[in-house]
Amino acid sequence: MQNLTRDELRQRLLTCGLKATHQRIVVFEAVTELHGHHPTAEDVYQRLKPANPSISLGTVYKTLDTFAETGLIRRVFSEEGSKRYDGNTLVHSHIYCSNTKEIVDFDDPELDQLLTEFFSRRKLSNFEVKGFSVQLSGNKVEPEKQISITRVSK
Repeated sequence: MQNLTRDELRQRLLTCGLKATHQRIVVFEAVTELHGHHPTAEDVYQRLKPANPSISLGTVYKTLDTFAETGLIRRVFSEEGSKRYDGNTLVHSHIYCSNTKEIVDFDDPELDQLLTEFFSRRKLSNFEVKGFSVQLSGNKVEPEKQISITRVSK
């Protein structure tokens, strides 16, 4: 996600029917700045506290949950069930490392197609699929190296 100006952040809040308060703007700004890191509420709070001493951890939690409910951000859960937040609201999946607690985004149209075909063959009824999100869980084989996924051409 590109860095947005405060006016652009304010406009996104208003578009979602939320008041563009200073606290909401700085929380949204922190999530966009931490793009790719999938921060916890505590991470966002620690980032904001020095410049915003009056903000509380409770406010950060409540604001992040409000953002997730309105679709401004997404919630991502770890194996332990802790909530992390993702500023990338485009459909994508995640790889989660249990050892390092890293979450890596991945997007694969081929996987989406396979899942679409799978559920089409199963004749899923009384449910409208809007998208897919897969989360792979496991451990890094070599902790010092980055997690990566490569698309192989047919």
